[in-house]
Amino acid sequence: MHHIQLLDVVVLNESLPDQNLQRGSIGTVVEVLENDDFLVKFADLKGVAYAMVELPASFLIKVYSEPVSA
Repeated sequence: MHHIQLLDVVVLNESLPDQNLQRGSIGTVVEVLENDDFLVKFADLKGVAYAMVELPASFLIKVYSEPVSA
């Protein structure tokens, strides 16, 4: 299993209406916190941040852009 690390790109696996985030939103881990929590920045295609949320690993899926060896 590959763990989420600083600067990893992640996808939100459930909606957070109170944060105006929906399932499938793409973000970047900007800080690794205690207890397997992460500070994730969500930005538009121009790089303008629209949300910065502390989330547990269970809300996130790590994105891979290259093949991962077994």
